[in-house]
Amino acid sequence: MAVPSTQKTASSAERPGVSNSFRYSAIAIIPVILGLLLLLPNGLRYTLSGLLLASPGNPSVRIKQGTIVGRMVDDGTFPQPLEGFMGIPYALPPVGDRRFRPAVPVPEGNGTYEAYFLGSRCPGKQLVPFLDDDGLGPDTESEDCLTINIWRPKGHTSSKSKLPVGVLIPGGAFNRGAARMHNTHSMLAFAPKPFLAVSIQYRIGVFGGLNTKLTAQQNLLNLGLKDMYVALEWVRDNIAMFGGDPDDVTIMGLSAAAHGIGHLIMDVNQPEKLYHKAIMDSGAHSARAIHPPSSALNQQHFRELLDLTPCAKYKDLLDPEILTCLRNLPSEVVDTAGKEVFARSDPSVRWAWQPVLDGEIISRKPLEAWRSGKWNKVPILTGSAHNEGSFYVPRHSNDPKDLARFFKTLLPHLTDSDLRELENLYPDPSTDPESPYRDALSNPEVGDQYRRLEAAYGHYAYTCPVRQTAHWGTYHSASDPPVFIYHWALNKTATFGANHGDQMRYQTYNKEVRSISPAQDEVSGKFHAYCVSFILEGDPSAITTGKFGNREIWTPWVKGQGKTMLLGQDNDERAGGSNPGVAAQLVNYTWANKECEFWWRISEKSED
Repeated sequence: MAVPSTQKTASSAERPGVSNSFRYSAIAIIPVILGLLLLLPNGLRYTLSGLLLASPGNPSVRIKQGTIVGRMVDDGTFPQPLEGFMGIPYALPPVGDRRFRPAVPVPEGNGTYEAYFLGSRCPGKQLVPFLDDDGLGPDTESEDCLTINIWRPKGHTSSKSKLPVGVLIPGGAFNRGAARMHNTHSMLAFAPKPFLAVSIQYRIGVFGGLNTKLTAQQNLLNLGLKDMYVALEWVRDNIAMFGGDPDDVTIMGLSAAAHGIGHLIMDVNQPEKLYHKAIMDSGAHSARAIHPPSSALNQQHFRELLDLTPCAKYKDLLDPEILTCLRNLPSEVVDTAGKEVFARSDPSVRWAWQPVLDGEIISRKPLEAWRSGKWNKVPILTGSAHNEGSFYVPRHSNDPKDLARFFKTLLPHLTDSDLRELENLYPDPSTDPESPYRDALSNPEVGDQYRRLEAAYGHYAYTCPVRQTAHWGTYHSASDPPVFIYHWALNKTATFGANHGDQMRYQTYNKEVRSISPAQDEVSGKFHAYCVSFILEGDPSAITTGKFGNREIWTPWVKGQGKTMLLGQDNDERAGGSNPGVAAQLVNYTWANKECEFWWRISEKSED
């Protein structure tokens, strides 16, 4: 993260009298030195790496909290290096007595921060591999994780025209994820026109989601969502000094981040406009149930947490001394207990540490908010993948009754009639020769019922809520801001298909996907171009320059209906096939329409 410093050291290559051959040798060994630094303790590593990267020519920006010194960033394929300012704290470390309290912004100061690497990620139970990029710095975990990262075009300063800003919010079930998941700087490096790329981190797991009756009484709910606001307020107050436009900010994120963004959009109690466009990938705030903090499920998770710590002695879950006890525990004790509670909840997908109705950010149930016609109306680009449920259902399920069992556990309020309709809607592949889920029968990696379960859960938790965003976001008035929707269909593996989160590496035009084949490059290039155009203009088709400027026109939904941009249809190259498929096509997409009608009705019901 950004390390406070009072000195700068010139590199050998910038000292007078050093030969070119020595300069090239010094440059060549930098990766080796950085690799050796990873073996050192954190404090010494950051100190030595700071000395290595410091240079009188490093970009620097003066803001209220001090001087931020960045460095040049290049993965070896960028058209030109970027200026990166990474690991800048936007709030004081939420540790000790600040644990389980709203984030406190960093005060004004005169110090110097060497912002050379990403900050530590917030404690969480990780699922998706992080970027393999030594330039981002070592991967560490700490409660002191409320940091922000900024990349801008080389030579851009506040004296030039203000550029649009794209702010990445990482996702991961509100229990995992970090800024290093998303190659935000690559998204900027290959953009046909410039903008400022920003990524943030917020508290996840128990530290950001200890939502119970006790924390409700003390006004300490939804701390992770509140962190997002503190970070966006930092952007509002400081981004102009980096050359960004605080009045042209796009927030974007996948999965839980998209859920969180949806909650921010629905927050009619927020007095300020901190963002102006939104990209919501594979997620929506109307997905899953939003419980009150007093729900039996939240109280159960709270009790489990305490029983895994020395605070188990407290039997009254409303005893205010519980929070004092938890704040006095070592970070790893609370973290380990919180991760264990989440792990126990994971098989049922009744996840611990989720956002709740709080009367502030989430003051209404999601569908009630949509129907009201009152929310922060901004242009939205959203979409989901074809096999969203692949990670989340029992992979070796063979019993036809597993479908009803799974959803009765997930949604206890489903009636017998609901479950019969569910089973008919998703035909049993072991008995119905017309079932669309029979391909699992020939796959030794999964059980016979796997495709059936992953389709049903993917529709329930992702595909159908995403379509609700497009429908309700445009339903009330033709004058409402546009909503653009996509469907990600590129098969990454034979087992998981087009899985949850697969599109993330394509959105940023990562070298790991664009180098696979010309077809992969085209899918990634076009998706990246659409998203960048939306960040720049609020329209995925507005920017027509660059390598992928000549792409299919993407039109928005109007009055609750419209066409879908289908991305990567029939491409099975990564799954062992040879079909390049179609990179992008705008279609009347009716897949899962009947299933979504069912899930939309089910989402009207509440467990609490």
